[in-house]
Amino acid sequence: MSNMMRDSQIMAQIKDENLGYMSDMALELAQMAEDSGLTTLAYLFRMAALEASTAHSALAEPDDLPRRMTSH
Repeated sequence: MSNMMRDSQIMAQIKDENLGYMSDMALELAQMAEDSGLTTLAYLFRMAALEASTAHSALAEPDDLPRRMTSH
């Protein structure tokens, strides 16, 4: 049982790190697109970064997640 708990913690940490990386990369790509005059593409990358950072913060607060996901 402890191996399963440890494995799930490791997987959560990896997922958390990946979301942070995705957010950072999307911001870098947004800046590159903006520098190239591609405003719409920059906007889309910024939205992707926001989505990744939102998912990242949702993992950090697991008790709050069910309340945020309900539509009521």
